[in-house]
Amino acid sequence: MSTVKIQLVRSPIGCKASHRATVRGLGLRKIRSVSELQDTPAVRGMINKISYLLKVL
Repeated sequence: MSTVKIQLVRSPIGCKASHRATVRGLGLRKIRSVSELQDTPAVRGMINKISYLLKVL
């Protein structure tokens, strides 16, 4: 199965609590942290939900 690499580029401070929880669920902590995840529909949905905070590498 393929993977997708994402990077947190904006702070989730001031965002909805569910968006902050999604950032943590994707394994991201600090700005510029990178996480490599399996490319599944669930992960794609999480990425789409908080796309304004992320960059897909």
